[in-house]
Amino acid sequence: MSQNTQNSSAFIEAQQYSSFILSNLHDGLLPGQFYRDVSDFGSGTTLNVKSIGSATIQDVAEETPLVYNPIDTGTVTMSITEYEGDAWSVSDDLREDGSQIEQLMAARAAEATRLLQESFESKFLAACNSVQTDANPNNVNGFAHRIASGETNDIITLDHLVEMKLAFDKAMVPSGGRVLIVDPVVAATLDKQVNIGRDVTDFGKMILEGGWARDHDFIMNIYGWNIITSNRLPTGTFGDGTNSVTGVVNVALSVIDDNHNAVMAAWRRMPSTEGRRNMPKQRDEFQVTARYGFGSQRADTVGTIITSATATA
Repeated sequence: MSQNTQNSSAFIEAQQYSSFILSNLHDGLLPGQFYRDVSDFGSGTTLNVKSIGSATIQDVAEETPLVYNPIDTGTVTMSITEYEGDAWSVSDDLREDGSQIEQLMAARAAEATRLLQESFESKFLAACNSVQTDANPNNVNGFAHRIASGETNDIITLDHLVEMKLAFDKAMVPSGGRVLIVDPVVAATLDKQVNIGRDVTDFGKMILEGGWARDHDFIMNIYGWNIITSNRLPTGTFGDGTNSVTGVVNVALSVIDDNHNAVMAAWRRMPSTEGRRNMPKQRDEFQVTARYGFGSQRADTVGTIITSATATA
C-alpha cells in the first residue's frame, strides 16, 4: 500500500507547525538595523573582524621631511555561544479524545516563538551593556558614555538625556538613528517630567514596523532620542566609577547603519523546526532549535544610563 494523506497525516501536520513558527519568528525578533548581521561566515565558531583606527595630520614646513605615522589596526571578535530550543508532543489519545487540538498545537508553537524572541532580545541588550566596562565612565573624547544616576531614588532625569546627547555629539555619532531603550518604569518617570505628545517620528515608525512593536511602546522623541520601552534590559548592580546603582541598564544606541552598530550578531542556525512520528510512544513530536551569538563591534556608539527599576519619583 502506498503512502498517502490518509496514512501520513502526522507528517503533514509537522510541516504545518514548522511553517507557522518560521513565518512568525521574523516579526518576533529584533529589527535588523539594531545590530550588524555577520551571519555570512559559514563555518567555525569565532569570527575575527579587522578594525582601523584614526589617522593624524601634522604641520608641514619647507624642506622638512614629514613623519611617517602608522595607523592603528586591530581586530574585534564574536562567537557563536547561544544554542537554544524547545520541544513538544501530542499523543494519539489526546487527538482521539480531545477537541480543538490543532488550535492547541498552534498556540504551543506561538509560545516557542515568543520564548525565542524574548531570549534573543535579552541577550542582545546584555551584549550592548557588555560593550562597556562596568564601574567606569567609558569616556569617548572626554565625555562619559556610562552614567549611573545619583538622583534621589536613582531615577532618570532630563539632564541624563542631555548629557548622553552631548557625549554622542562629541563622539561624532550621527544625529539621525539614535535610539534610547528604557524600562517601562523609566518611561513612566519621563512621562511625569515631560508633557509631550506621543506622535511617532518617521524613524521610530520604521523601527516599530520592522519588528520592534511587539511588547514595546514608543514613548517620545526628545533631545534627538527615539525612546522605546523594553522589559528585557539587564538588571543588577552597575556603576560608572562615581555612582553605583542597583537597578536597570537603559541602553542608548546609534542604529543608522552597519558601520555605527555597537553590536554584531550572527545566526549559525536560524530557528528551524522538525517533526517526527514516535511510534513506540504513539505520539507526534516537534522541536525548534537555533544557534547564534553576539560580539562587541564598537564602544563609541553605545551609551548606558543606570537607574532604579522600581522608583518613578
